[in-house]
This record gives sequence, C-alpha cells and structure tokens, in this order.
Amino acid sequence: MSAAYRILRQRGLVVADGRRGTRVAPRPALRLARAGATAPLDTSMRDLTLGSADPARLPPLTPALARIDAKALLDLKAHEPVDPRLRDLASRSFTADGVDAQAIGVVGGALDGIERVLESHLLPGDKVAIEDPAYPPVRDVLLALGLAPVPVAVDDRGLIPDALDSSLSKDIDAVLIVPRAQNPFGSALDSERAANLSRSLARRPELLIVEDDYAGAVAGAPYVSVIPRDWPRWAVIRSVSKVLHPDLRLALLAGDETTVARVEGRQALGTRWVSRLLQALAAEMLGDPAFDATAARARDAYAHRRQAMIAALQERGIAAHGRSGLNVWVPVREESPVVSALLTAGWLVAAGERFRIATRPAIRITTSTLRDGEADEIARIIAAVEHGSEARSGY
Repeated sequence: MSAAYRILRQRGLVVADGRRGTRVAPRPALRLARAGATAPLDTSMRDLTLGSADPARLPPLTPALARIDAKALLDLKAHEPVDPRLRDLASRSFTADGVDAQAIGVVGGALDGIERVLESHLLPGDKVAIEDPAYPPVRDVLLALGLAPVPVAVDDRGLIPDALDSSLSKDIDAVLIVPRAQNPFGSALDSERAANLSRSLARRPELLIVEDDYAGAVAGAPYVSVIPRDWPRWAVIRSVSKVLHPDLRLALLAGDETTVARVEGRQALGTRWVSRLLQALAAEMLGDPAFDATAARARDAYAHRRQAMIAALQERGIAAHGRSGLNVWVPVREESPVVSALLTAGWLVAAGERFRIATRPAIRITTSTLRDGEADEIARIIAAVEHGSEARSGY
C-alpha cells in the first residue's frame, strides 16, 4: 500500500496533507489542450485574463535582430551554453540588486527555471511553501514533480510572517516566493518585511529558497530579497518575457554554484542549451542604450493603469490589491456573478478559483493594457454586483 501511495505522489495524482493523510490532488498535474476544445474569443471582447505585457510598451525586435551576427552563431564549437555578453549583462543586473552573481545560467523561461531548480534538490513527496493565492502553473509544476504545496498567505507586502512560521513547522523542504509583482495579488516585499522573513528562514539552513522575480525592471517596485546572506541553496530567476517579448522563452538564473551546476548538468542531458539565437537577441535588447528608458516608461504606464483600477474600485467601496505588477486582485463575495456580469458587458477577467488555495473568492484583472476610462467602467459593473443593485443600463 505504501508503495502505491508513493507512485501516486510521484505522478502528481495525490498529495500529502499532514495529519489529514493523503488526498487526491486538486487538479491533474498535466493538462493538454485539445484542438477545437475552446471556441475562439469574440473579437469584440476585451481580454483581461492573460497577465501579459502591453505589446506597445515592449522594445522593438527588428533593430536587435538586424544587429545579430547569425553567421557567428553557426559555429557551435565557439560557444558556451551561456552567451558571454548575456552573462555579463545578467551579472551586472544581479549585482546591482545585491545578488551574488558568481554562478549564472540561462533557462527556458521562469517556469522552466523553477522546475529545474526544484528538481535539482528535491524528491517526490517533499513539501514546498508557496504563496496563496499563487500563479496556477506553479502549482502544476509542483504536482508534476510529485511535490506537495504548502500554502502561505500573503498581503500587500508579500508573505505574512506568522503564516511562514506556521509553514516552517510543517517540515517544508523549500520556499518559492515572488518578491515583487506577485501574481495574482500584486504583493511587493519591502525591506522590513523581507528582514522579518529572512530571520525566520535563517532557522532552517537546509531549506532551498527560490525567488521568482519574473517581472524584473517593469515590476513597479524595487527588488528586495529574503535570502539570508551566504545561504547554501538558493536561486533567483528573472524572465525576459515581460520586459522584452513574450515569445522570448528565456530567463536568467543566479544561484549558488551547486544549484546552477545541477541545472546546467540536467540541461546537458536534454535541450543542452537555450537557443543561442534567443540569447544573442536578448543580449542585444538588454544591452541597447535605450532599454532602461523603455523599461521605465513601461513600468510607469503599468503603475498608472494598476492604480487607476484600484482607485476606481475604492471610490465605489470595493477593496482591491495591486501594489506592483500587471494585475489587480479584487476580493468578491462570489466569483461567478462578477465574472458573468463583466462578460456580458464585453470584459473577460479571470475567476480567482484557480489561483487561490485557502483564501477567499476574488477575481484577477490584468491591467497592463487598460485604456483611459476603462477602469471606471469595469469598477461600476463590479460594484453593481457586489452591492446587490441592478447594473446600469447597457450592462
């Protein structure tokens, strides 16, 4: 019987739940989209579910592509797994934020990095503390690896210290944290909260600590780390999808030498390296003298749109969260009526059910592409449902 449970955990079908025993995983560890399974989105709808950057705020690809020496890239013997220029840019960026940049790798995006780092240290059945609410694919990765997620509540300043302390008492093996632009809540650590969390983590020096700083320069808040100094097992991951282009499936990884070496060793047995063409393109774009100004404009635009949505809701008595990032998290009494009312009016938003584990119902609104005046329209619809009044004419 114990062998059967072990196999089910390894396949992500069941998870350990402390004294309550073993239970069926909340959803399959792997989901495969079937062709034609979903109808195409009505072009009149405004899709605010994607969590993506505004295409108009991304730097142009064409000039960078034109500058790449494609012929040199064909000489595979002349290259290491990490593009030297990209490594240098990553090292400078991490170092500027106080991250030890002695060991740097390149992975195929933030989720790929998270999976590879966790797999490099953990075994099926190990427990990983994650934020609640959390980005659903992160939970899927844990289940696919046979790892057990332990939810830790968050507020606007990130993980709540008492909630983290509670998870530490459950013999967790790793902590996965988003230090800013937390998706979906929008949390951002400040120095005081980070210091409190760091002190708690320091009591468990065997823990693996992973920070998913996926939004980087456009997060709308400074980077603050919880990783204690000289920590033996750690990683910080920075994707380029929100700052350069969503199709650049690439993320920069800084970590202790053992972790980065294990990630690169596992890559060598599979994909071997992240496309050097993508690495060269990312290096060209990140190294462009105009990049910092472009990223700053995007950061400011996202902050303005996020704050406009929060303010419009607050004016109508609706509390919302979005201290940083591309989304606003709106607690509601029930998700379905709000999502349905917005859908009827032409707005597609994400129900919070897939994000949350133990937190109350909510919806997630991606605000990165909002236009002037749209926040007020959306807020009016939400308020009409939440306050129990009839929606205004036309809604």
